[in-house]
Amino acid sequence: MVKPVNLDSPSQRLDLSLSQVQFGMTEIDIAPTTPKTPADEGKEFFLNQRLEGEQPIRVYELRLDPDGGPSKQRSYIRLPPAYVPYILRVSLDAGTPASKNGVFRTNIPLDGGLFERDRFAERKLPIDFSKPIQVDLPISHAGAFVYWVEYDSDFPGQRIKGREGYFNVDPILRIPARLPILSADLKPLLPSEEGAQILPDYVNLPLDGIAMLTVISKWMGPIEQWKKHFQEASDRGYTMLHWTPLQVRGASDSPYSIKDQKNYDPLMFNPPVEPLAAASIVKDTLRAAREEYGLLSLTDVVLNHTASDSEWLVQHPEAGYSPSNTPHLTPALEFDDAILEFSGSLQGGGLPTHVTSQKDIDTLMSAFEQHLKSKELWQFYVLDVQEEKAAILSALTSDSIVPWNGVDLNGKSAPAIADIVRSFGSIHGLGALSSRYCAHVDGDIAAGIMKAACAHNAHGDQALAEDWKRVVDVLNVSLYADWEGDMRIALDMIKNRLKYTRLNSNGPKLGEISKDSPLVESYFTRLPGFETNPALYSVANNGWIWDADPLVNFALPPSKAYLRREVIVWGDCVKLRYGSSPSDNPWLWRFITSYVTSLATTFDGFRIDNCHSTPLHVGTAMLDAARKVNPNLYVCAELFTGSEQMDLMFVRKLGVNSLVREAGNAWDPKEFSRIMYRYGLGKPMGSMDEACLTNVQELAPPFGTGPPRPCIVTLLHGSIPHAIMYDLTHDNESYLDKFTAEHALCVAGIVTFGYCAVASVKGFDDLYSKLLNLVQEKRLYDVTDLGEGSGIARAKRVLNGLKREMVLGGYEEAHVFQDGDYIILHRVHPKTQKGYLLVGHTAFTKRPKERGWPNPIELSRTRAKFICGFAIDFLSYEAPRDTETIKGLPSRLIDLPDVPAIQKSNPAGPLCSIIVPDFFPPGSIMIFEVEAEQADPTLDMFCADVDSAAAAFSSLDLVDLNVVLYRADAEERDATDGKFGVYDVPALGRLTYSGLEGWMGPLQAVMTTNDLGNPLCENLRKGTWALDYTVERLFHQTDNFPNLAAPAQWLQQRFERIKNSVSPYLRPKFFAMTIYTAYKAARRAALEQFSEFVSTGHEFTQNLALCAVQMHGVVQSASLDPSKATPSLAAGLPHFSTGWARCWGRDVFISLRGLFLTTGNYEGARRHILAFASTLKHGLIPNLLDSVRNPRYNSRDSPWWMLQNIQDYVNMAPNGISILSETVSRRFPADDTWVAWNDPRAYAYTSTLAEVIQEIFQRHASGISFREHNAGPNLDMQMKDAGFDIDIHVDWKTGFIFGGSKYNCGTWMDKMGESEKAGTKGIPGTPRDGAPVEIVGLVKSTLRWLDGLVKEGKFPFEGVVASIDGKDRLVTYGEWNDLIQRSFERYFYIPLDPADDTQYAADTKRIHRRGIYKDVYGSGRGREWSDYQFRPNFPIAMTVAPELFDETHALQALRLADEILRGPMGMKTLDPSDMQYRPYYDNSNDSEDKAVAKGRNYHNGPEWGWPLGYFLRAYLHFDTRVGAGKHDPLQTLHYLHRALLEPRHYIQRDAWAGLPELTNKDGAYCRDSCETQAWSASTLLDFLEEVRKYS
Repeated sequence: MVKPVNLDSPSQRLDLSLSQVQFGMTEIDIAPTTPKTPADEGKEFFLNQRLEGEQPIRVYELRLDPDGGPSKQRSYIRLPPAYVPYILRVSLDAGTPASKNGVFRTNIPLDGGLFERDRFAERKLPIDFSKPIQVDLPISHAGAFVYWVEYDSDFPGQRIKGREGYFNVDPILRIPARLPILSADLKPLLPSEEGAQILPDYVNLPLDGIAMLTVISKWMGPIEQWKKHFQEASDRGYTMLHWTPLQVRGASDSPYSIKDQKNYDPLMFNPPVEPLAAASIVKDTLRAAREEYGLLSLTDVVLNHTASDSEWLVQHPEAGYSPSNTPHLTPALEFDDAILEFSGSLQGGGLPTHVTSQKDIDTLMSAFEQHLKSKELWQFYVLDVQEEKAAILSALTSDSIVPWNGVDLNGKSAPAIADIVRSFGSIHGLGALSSRYCAHVDGDIAAGIMKAACAHNAHGDQALAEDWKRVVDVLNVSLYADWEGDMRIALDMIKNRLKYTRLNSNGPKLGEISKDSPLVESYFTRLPGFETNPALYSVANNGWIWDADPLVNFALPPSKAYLRREVIVWGDCVKLRYGSSPSDNPWLWRFITSYVTSLATTFDGFRIDNCHSTPLHVGTAMLDAARKVNPNLYVCAELFTGSEQMDLMFVRKLGVNSLVREAGNAWDPKEFSRIMYRYGLGKPMGSMDEACLTNVQELAPPFGTGPPRPCIVTLLHGSIPHAIMYDLTHDNESYLDKFTAEHALCVAGIVTFGYCAVASVKGFDDLYSKLLNLVQEKRLYDVTDLGEGSGIARAKRVLNGLKREMVLGGYEEAHVFQDGDYIILHRVHPKTQKGYLLVGHTAFTKRPKERGWPNPIELSRTRAKFICGFAIDFLSYEAPRDTETIKGLPSRLIDLPDVPAIQKSNPAGPLCSIIVPDFFPPGSIMIFEVEAEQADPTLDMFCADVDSAAAAFSSLDLVDLNVVLYRADAEERDATDGKFGVYDVPALGRLTYSGLEGWMGPLQAVMTTNDLGNPLCENLRKGTWALDYTVERLFHQTDNFPNLAAPAQWLQQRFERIKNSVSPYLRPKFFAMTIYTAYKAARRAALEQFSEFVSTGHEFTQNLALCAVQMHGVVQSASLDPSKATPSLAAGLPHFSTGWARCWGRDVFISLRGLFLTTGNYEGARRHILAFASTLKHGLIPNLLDSVRNPRYNSRDSPWWMLQNIQDYVNMAPNGISILSETVSRRFPADDTWVAWNDPRAYAYTSTLAEVIQEIFQRHASGISFREHNAGPNLDMQMKDAGFDIDIHVDWKTGFIFGGSKYNCGTWMDKMGESEKAGTKGIPGTPRDGAPVEIVGLVKSTLRWLDGLVKEGKFPFEGVVASIDGKDRLVTYGEWNDLIQRSFERYFYIPLDPADDTQYAADTKRIHRRGIYKDVYGSGRGREWSDYQFRPNFPIAMTVAPELFDETHALQALRLADEILRGPMGMKTLDPSDMQYRPYYDNSNDSEDKAVAKGRNYHNGPEWGWPLGYFLRAYLHFDTRVGAGKHDPLQTLHYLHRALLEPRHYIQRDAWAGLPELTNKDGAYCRDSCETQAWSASTLLDFLEEVRKYS
């Protein structure tokens, strides 16, 4: 087993002096003292056997998008330290594009060894279209890592690299353990009382436990005196010291202006020591800080610049930016020289040398502008007119001419020629600014240009040269303007800077202007040797620019920041020039790498100074080198990018562990509480993600061998950068200057209670009055420890101590509340609910020393006990004058007396009330220990008890589960006689379902994001109505569903304990835990009853399959039996849920194969088949079943869908053939007389199912003609009278079944016109009379099947008797089958080539799209054009009867459908090029537009879900036979799975947990659609079941 990483272990951290390190060109080459790296140890861990008592492995699952990249939310993942190796599981949905020969690549060393940025491990993604795809990555060490997925594109031989994602693993930090900070009676203990005393054992310190103190070493005295500072910091509870750079400082004496990166400041050592000895002393000193005082060490790393007097710059001037290596800086240097020259001439020129007024500034700037003009810097911009003229003359006279091959120039004016020359890039050096007149056009080019411009005019050489001179003059006009614009910007910048530095009251007031103290700061450092070679030895100083792009190097072109004087420059620092890679500046890369790695061997962490302007590639390489010698290096940074996304880029790529945040940036209590909530909350109290969204699984060995291990899987949802929250940084003004001195104490308390790293600066606790100047301050810190003059240090000790204990104890949940000037921060442990409460009285503004009017703090079901409280009293707001030491403001830290927490009772349960005492002036804080009263320590385990939940739900059948999981509002009201409907959440609305899925809609988002402000959570906090409703609705239905008693009791037991023992604020959490546990148990109970295809399938398959439970249930108003309520299949929810509208013959049998047969619910399928078979009348089954009481017979396709399902049942169900011999009691007499269901003539005779099948065929063969029973408005108020007449016959020339009229619509496209205003009432939108293509296919499929059964002796009838040519004769099923086979292509195919029209029944003048199949053959008179409409019905025929189709024709038509008809969620119901195409369905449309009034376009453009499944099945069949998948079916499967991306995403996120009936154009939401439709889910299950055969 891998031991927790020890920072002192040589395998974790190499103890090397600089002289022992050999550096290569791009990386440090260090031989470790042990061959085992952290990655090696992690691998060994997983290969070894489990140890006794080993905890389950943590698995963090990262779900990628279909293209293999992370979602925006998951683009950055922060992972915890690998105290014990764990797993990052990367998962993809099956069949997504990235799974196409996908390879996962990452630079984490998965197979052991050292980390290398550009060395990538890879894992091949498994190819499985039926199961989820996942790769388990062992995580065993810290760092910043990148990953992506590479996969095949659609073009052979081409690969796609997916979007990159990043994950950062926190380092392991270890510090000595400490004794508690509080006594047994909760009183703070001083060091003398052994409070927080250092212990010999070490503990792992999470990043949130860091309490860092910034110190300036030069104010600490010699290194031998540092231990007293360590003792002070340790006594005040800090766990880390932040050291500003300790290296040799430059002339300015700023710690950030490092003169010698390789050596420590000699002033630290008294007496002086050699550099190697100095390094050893520093290392030993910091080791002592850690071991004896519990203080880790972090230092600034400065990568951007070096001190301007760094001696190595003289030997390596290429390390800086100079005109020699960056020529465009040349005019900037001359500009800078002009400033120095001017500044040294003021006295002699009678100009003011001291700035005392705006007039002085104006006088100086006017004089300087004239001085600058004399330098003629415009010459760097423009072309030299005379040189240009001479060059063209030379080319012309020598006949050295490059012919012009651009646009025609003949006769064009000089301005026109100038524009063309500029646009064609003919000007060399344009904008380069590298020298005077560097912009030019080669003479031979210019000659060619002018020859082309004067092609038809006899111009001599001199004339052409003059013409060219005019062109150059035009070119120069804009270049002069560029120069003038740049100079105006530069002069404005200088003027503003001059005013700030020498006149403004808040500026430094630099004093006299001279050459040594110029007008404004010099932009260049002039190294020794610059007099003879200024271009080489004049290097650019570093600085910063307001609102600059941090990814743009302002020293490189095209930036003109140095010339425009836009840089706020640091005159003591030279900007370092790394180039784009080590090869651009080898020495500098080696030198800085040695500097960085030497620090990494000594310090525990880095702060990246000026991180936002550190080139990313430089920072990445340096930190990589540092982490090689210290894998657990902690890195923090302060970024000023102005963009959270840009911050995230730096964090991800550099592996920044914490970003600096500042409490001082808050300007009022509201903003302060927001900052703390955003960066310091941890998790909200009652958070749900960890409690609800983890699950226990078994982990397969990640390396293929080794033992399986139990694991706890947690889904990752993305991270925000971790924060290190400063109360005050070392470079910001004090609170006395910014707000009030009193505010410091309150800020210290609130910040320290944050669940993030916290930091302060030495002097904040001591109440220093002013920001100390890093350069000018020479005094030393006063070491006051906790005694007199220590300011708020004693309070800080308690705060830091409690913080450390809270983080180590896992008190990660909190609530931040603002009440006027008060901020209350309540922090607890998520399981025990023990914690602490801090009350802070902010002091942003100076106010009287009064408490104000805060409300009492009331805590439900909580006990509170006062620990301590502090106020600060300032004796003076002036710090004592001391020339030797830095003193804080004279003050007195006041210990507040005990504040009682008053216990009260109210109807909701006990509570405690804390009243702010009378003396609690601004700045005060008080701290209480809090604990949940009557806490139930086992409640979380009880609510999330998976085993008991599984037992309680195990006896439920699929119909029971419909009640438990689903039930739309109308269903629930119907089933419960109106007692229950769906739950209505105030401010949120009604849930989708009464069952558990209804709760999961809002809870899923709440649990994922801990959105406890959701209205559902508020409803739960206010009362227990939701708990009562959930249980009562189940108990109410136990008479009809006795199996519901067990889950009802399970829920009741948990809810009762929640009501009796949980504070209202925790009620949402425990409700969610209970509901989610029950939901998972119910879902699992359903899946276990499904087929293996579903139970072992991926999530999408299972989500679709659960729609079978969603749609199949019992309501009183709809049944398969007229005498009692039985389970029935709803067509869709919520519109088709009850009564006559619930159960549709067509919908049932389109849905039956997917929802019942593929899922294994054969009995449910059987019952629906037999129930509908019993209703056969006129040779048809009903479209509307209406509980078999009042069935309506107006659909021509329903019987054929039923027969297709009988065929599917026979082929898929165990012993399915037996259904043909089952007896069916017939609802109506044999003569088709309409009788009531309870009439004696009803159910008076029986037939076998085989006889029912035979009857359907015989009645169609004989012809069907009848008028619907009860025809008229009572049956259908929209239909015209003629529409009730049903006529169907067989055309024995083709074998096709024809039927319908222009007044009815007998197929699924059954929208009847309803608008009197538009004149469409009773006129169908899509009559489809004739022979619809899908009916032809369904008939053919059944004929083929029956013919086979007859030949096998399994069907008792050979065929039908038909009257053909006036004679009755037997037509066998085989004969009829063959007739359709011979006829189909001729009558339905529309050829690609018009020349082939004569071979088909194609009316050339009606064809507007070719290479397709007709939607109908034989439309009625006047509607012949409708035969030729391109609709999504032909794939149905292709699926059930593929033998009908020429395979090449079929695939061509499918490709057109893919291109033209397929939408994100379904198939367009009509070709968009069709004149009738109207893609937006609105049933309430009351216009006069015949096409859309009252939703008449229902099937004329909107995109329906269910045809998509048939399209996919047809495409799969034909493409694998004659298309791209012929030799490799995986090509087809990958392509088709793209069509599932949106449905897959939709069903995952939609509260209805299904797929809609239809959408509008391009998948847009349609408000009149059913939210979830049976057949939409069913046909995709059909497709996925087909796909499984290929897996």
